[in-house]
Amino acid sequence: MRGLRSFLGLLAILVALGAYLYFVDSKREPGDADKREKVFNVPSDAIEEITVKAESGEQTSLKKSGSDWQIVQPAELQPDSAEVSGLASNLANLEVQRVIDDKPADLAEYGLATPRVEIGFKAKSQDHKLLLGRKSPTGTDLYAKVGDQPRVFLISSYLDSSFNKKTFDLRDKTVLKLDREAIGTLSVIMPAKTLRFSKSSGEWRITEPVNARADFTSVDGLVSRLNTLQMKSIAADQPGSLAEFGLDKPAATIQLGSGSSQATLLVGKAAADNTIYVKDQSRPAVMTIDANLMDELKKDAGEFRQKDLFDARAFNASRIEVVRNGQSVAFEKIRSKNKEGQDEEKWRQVAPGAQDADQTKVENLLSAVTQTRATSFTDATAKAGMESPALRVVIRSGDPQKEETVTFAKSGDKAFASRAGDPGAAVIEASAIDNIGKALDELGKK
Repeated sequence: MRGLRSFLGLLAILVALGAYLYFVDSKREPGDADKREKVFNVPSDAIEEITVKAESGEQTSLKKSGSDWQIVQPAELQPDSAEVSGLASNLANLEVQRVIDDKPADLAEYGLATPRVEIGFKAKSQDHKLLLGRKSPTGTDLYAKVGDQPRVFLISSYLDSSFNKKTFDLRDKTVLKLDREAIGTLSVIMPAKTLRFSKSSGEWRITEPVNARADFTSVDGLVSRLNTLQMKSIAADQPGSLAEFGLDKPAATIQLGSGSSQATLLVGKAAADNTIYVKDQSRPAVMTIDANLMDELKKDAGEFRQKDLFDARAFNASRIEVVRNGQSVAFEKIRSKNKEGQDEEKWRQVAPGAQDADQTKVENLLSAVTQTRATSFTDATAKAGMESPALRVVIRSGDPQKEETVTFAKSGDKAFASRAGDPGAAVIEASAIDNIGKALDELGKK
């Protein structure tokens, strides 16, 4: 008996759905799919005011001045340009999928007696209003009507999220406002450590806790992350106390310098949904952002250091000198004429005696040296075997010419490299010194 009742219930649902689809299809004219009516005959750039009443009841008003939009209610706020542009575009391009009823007896049937969402806008001094009701039984469409017009029609349901916008959805969510290209200093100050970076001639350098070359991609990536931070929510527009958010004693203080201006972001304690509290020191509001920013801030200085031992590469090097066991061998790139009388560059041994060199073998030596990278760093140069190095390599490269010197050493089963002018020593793969030695030995073979 229970199975029969379930079957009859399902049958009733199918009959109702079939009746709805028949009713909708009966309203369709031939060629409807190809020729759909625009809801509003208005170009998007003619829209000058928009008011959105979201399903939550929250109302937001925007006004355009020239080509720029401004949120004017509930407060004067900078808008999210992409969100507002999308809203205006969707209103201008909105199409009637199907007309359901030209003169409905009861709007409540469609959720339009009390619309869920209302969008009013002005274009060319004419007022327009779009009212949204509930979804159709299939879930693919929304019931809608225009202002005081009686007819009910369908629009695509995916537009619900485009029109059902709260103030937060429409506002600019950028946390820090700085000219990205002008940022020249970065400081990350935490209770247990401080990191400072400065940019000169397009290159980043660590200035604290060590003075060393920085890995451009790592530092610039952090700067870009900070510059494009988006708030997840507003925790408090006018906080009474910062202690509630862990901002009286920040977990981190981030300072970005851009010319004579500086932006400071305070990072507080964890909030809900994998977010953390932050505050732009120049604004009163406390915001939340994605908590994984802290993973970047917790990195030590070594993770931001340049891992390449040499800036030089095989293609731009003009001289390489290697000292091993007190003996030095040097090669220079010279310009000469080939058999056809054309200029060419080639490597030539210049010390300990002048003679021709195997071009491929010199390139292999340069590759073995310049491709050696640090895996980590240590301050203990005395324990890195530098008092009795295995190799010292000097490379001249670039235009203007720059000379770089790196000393290689072994200590037990570990290998290290110390670059002149940089603090501490780099930990390298133990095989790196052997590979350089093998490439050097090959050059000695006839």
